[in-house]
Amino acid sequence: MREIIFDTETTGFDPQNGDRMVEIGCIEMIDRVETGQTFHCYYNPERPMPKAAEDVHGLSDIFLSDKKLFAAGAEELLVFLGEANLVAHNAQFDFKFLNAEFVMCGYKPISQFRMVDTLAIAKSKHPGAKLSLDALCSRYGIDRSHRVKHGALLDAELLTQLYIELTGGRQIGLGLAEDRSPDASAANARATTQRTERRQIMPVREHSATAEELVRHKSFMDGIENALWSEN
Repeated sequence: MREIIFDTETTGFDPQNGDRMVEIGCIEMIDRVETGQTFHCYYNPERPMPKAAEDVHGLSDIFLSDKKLFAAGAEELLVFLGEANLVAHNAQFDFKFLNAEFVMCGYKPISQFRMVDTLAIAKSKHPGAKLSLDALCSRYGIDRSHRVKHGALLDAELLTQLYIELTGGRQIGLGLAEDRSPDASAANARATTQRTERRQIMPVREHSATAEELVRHKSFMDGIENALWSEN
């Protein structure tokens, strides 16, 4: 089974507001083993880089000024992605930008059914814990000492290790009762992502007793003869 673990860097948070993707890094895995095949590219966003975004990834207007436009490399990226499942951390964000770029070039958006979100998997496994890529790498003992700023290919490399740990580690196991094959692991990961996205948070329910209920409870307790709790 072929999977692509990827990450993006952008000018901001929302392509609907004119933000653009400026970097993508992809790593190919087949049957949970990295093949050594990668895709990495910077893109000229055709707009100024906000300082807040540059502080995160370090990609300046000057650095990006001579890089190609996304449209010039869209087909090359599509060929690399192929029909593989696409794994990202907070994948909705990356899919949003990736598909916005493809649509602007006249290509069809990538189906969300191919999306595997490691953030959704981590939420399921570690509810209430810190779930940033840095925090999860620390939890699983993944070395990130060389990560000074965000970088798409570097983060994809860290995410590849994290994804393997979140879905069973290098040695998936030989259990007979549960299917732990690579295909099953990916299917379970996609299912976890979809369940987390569909989950609705119910409002807090009132748990304290009403005054009427307290009176009825006292009346009931007083009517019990020879109650142990009434003995001196």
